[in-house]
Amino acid sequence: MELTKEQQDAEIVLGGVETLAEPKRAEPWMRPVEYLAAALLVVMIVTVLANVFFRYALHKPLIWGDEVASLTFIWMAMLGAALALDRHEHIRLTVVLPLMPPWMARIAEVGGQVLVAILLARLLPVAVEYAYEESFVRSPALGLPLTWRATALPVGIGLMLLLTVISILRTGEWRIILGTLILAGALTALLIGVKPSLLSIGNWNLPLFLGLFAALLLVAGVPIAFCFALGTLAYLTFASRAPVFVMIGRIDEGMSSLVLLSVPVFVLLGCILDATGMGKAIVNFLASLLGHVKAGMSYVLLGSLFLVSGISGSKVSDMATVAPALFPEMRRRGHSPPEMTAMLATGAAMADTVPPSIVLIVLGSVAGISIAGLFTSGFAIAMVLLLVLAVLARWKARHEDMSGVRRASLGFVGKVALVAAPALVLPFLIRGLVGGGVATATEVSTIAVVYAWIAGATLYGGVPRSRIMPMLIETAAMSGAILLILGAASAMAWALTQSGFARDLMNFVKDLPGGWISFMLASIVIFLVLGCILEGLPAIVLLAPIMFPIAKSLGIHDIHYAMVVVTAMNIGLMAPPIGIGFYIACKIANVPADQVMRSIWPYIGALFVGLLLIAAVPWFSTALL
Repeated sequence: MELTKEQQDAEIVLGGVETLAEPKRAEPWMRPVEYLAAALLVVMIVTVLANVFFRYALHKPLIWGDEVASLTFIWMAMLGAALALDRHEHIRLTVVLPLMPPWMARIAEVGGQVLVAILLARLLPVAVEYAYEESFVRSPALGLPLTWRATALPVGIGLMLLLTVISILRTGEWRIILGTLILAGALTALLIGVKPSLLSIGNWNLPLFLGLFAALLLVAGVPIAFCFALGTLAYLTFASRAPVFVMIGRIDEGMSSLVLLSVPVFVLLGCILDATGMGKAIVNFLASLLGHVKAGMSYVLLGSLFLVSGISGSKVSDMATVAPALFPEMRRRGHSPPEMTAMLATGAAMADTVPPSIVLIVLGSVAGISIAGLFTSGFAIAMVLLLVLAVLARWKARHEDMSGVRRASLGFVGKVALVAAPALVLPFLIRGLVGGGVATATEVSTIAVVYAWIAGATLYGGVPRSRIMPMLIETAAMSGAILLILGAASAMAWALTQSGFARDLMNFVKDLPGGWISFMLASIVIFLVLGCILEGLPAIVLLAPIMFPIAKSLGIHDIHYAMVVVTAMNIGLMAPPIGIGFYIACKIANVPADQVMRSIWPYIGALFVGLLLIAAVPWFSTALL
């Protein structure tokens, strides 16, 4: 099995997130599941493309198209989540585990798996019940019972439970397994006994179950999706009267938005970008154009991240495409590896607002914001951050030795531009179609995949046949891991909202001195911290339903607020010593993290200056709307 794009470029035992360097298929019987998930992904893409063709070319939309796409999407997501578990690709925090004594780390690892098994065993019968209840509702176009799509939930949960149990048994750590089961049973009995007391303290249960308990699981290395789900399950079971059935419904809803169909398609687009070399063509063009000026290679690095991000939608793909193409020449010109890596990390943070940003797509889905508006504003915000980083890079390059550096001939620039032109068109095609309201983000993602596939095949060598199936499987597994986080975070966000926490927080914020300014500063701090700890998508899904209504009540434009929180989150993502993206950049550049840590702070400072400008001047976010 070939490595996933994330694994090839990052090998996440990165101090923040862990994805094992060599994916392990623990069970040979999962091979049919891989093929089925890949087939469902293809059917979903073909269905969306057919819908686009019939709607815009024939003016006869397929009324059943969205239903088929939704059906295949939820099945692909749940099977992909099981594949991610089988391949050890679920995102988890691993900062603390290496600091523990080996025996304690082993207890945390095996005990965490046991807790995940308990969670899945508790949710499985509820998911079966949920699928049965959905049989009484039929889809409007095809007339199919909704149990056809809802059955994906118990199947996916059942597969994950089976894989987890097999993994636990193979550890042979019977003392830890038995001890965890006894402790979990005793705590369950105790909490059930004191449930009336817990109910009486109201929202003080939130920091206990959704805060402390979930945080302890996170520290113990339990994958983020299961941390959220375990915290929510514990809260609903011991501190509320809401049935667990509701949790399954929220997970389904959190994973099933039609807008989220674009997530796996843009993940696939990033794989095609890497396989065809379209991103490298853009890098070569910018190098020929700017490589002869002082700080030119720094400009090329930042500009490449800006443009390549507009194709892949993935920070890891961006960094892994740009770094190998530019770092050798930058070293020759005297750039130190830590400085280059620091610029790589912060440049990737800058580029995350450039469409097609998966974070913006998810944010638009959960917060009910126009994705076209987010894409349009994202370009402008990335330009602000690009400018502050470029100014810093120019100042740092004031003593750069340019002797021996020749300007590329006009003919060479033209030749490289001709090769790069099809790749350069793609980010502007994506932004133009979505921003202009011509097509939805989901439709544009499929159009972009077809365009990249054809352009790659005719001009860049294409995708080898041996790579196609692994690429589809990788996309399904990666998407399943992402979407399971979204579903679990959606359930936790619902629990926070229904508890009255959002209302109480809104009342508290409205009474703060300074009004919207105080709220904006508090939001920056919150998302900086969560960006370090949780990574982008979980933080967005968890807090967006709570924070955005408060921002709106204070008169803050939703697009402006979105740009502020996404930028803050990305800065946190790249900030050492915890930021996940920081370690990914170090791994891709093959530079020790402790060396880069000393060099990255000026660049983090530049991004923070840009963030304050974006927060203080709404015009940057709204001028192009």
